[in-house]
Amino acid sequence: MTAEILDMLGQSGVLAVLGMGTVFGFLIIMIISIEIAGKTIRGLGWAGGETPAVKPAAKNDPELTAAISAAVNEYRSSR
Repeated sequence: MTAEILDMLGQSGVLAVLGMGTVFGFLIIMIISIEIAGKTIRGLGWAGGETPAVKPAAKNDPELTAAISAAVNEYRSSR
C-alpha cells in the first residue's frame, strides 16, 4: 500500500515537472517569436511613426477646469 502511494506521488511529480517545463518552453518560444517579428516589422519600416509625446495639462488651467465643469454639468442634466 505505501509503495503504491509513493509510486503515484513520484509519477505525479514527474507529470508536474513535465507540464511546467512544457509551458516554460512554449513561453520562451513565444517571446523569441515576438522579438523576431518586432525586429522584422521595424526593419521593413512597417512600424509606423512615433506617437507624439502628450504634454500634461497645467494644474490650474482655468480653460480646462471650465471645460470639465461644463461637461460634468451637461452629463448630469441629461440623466
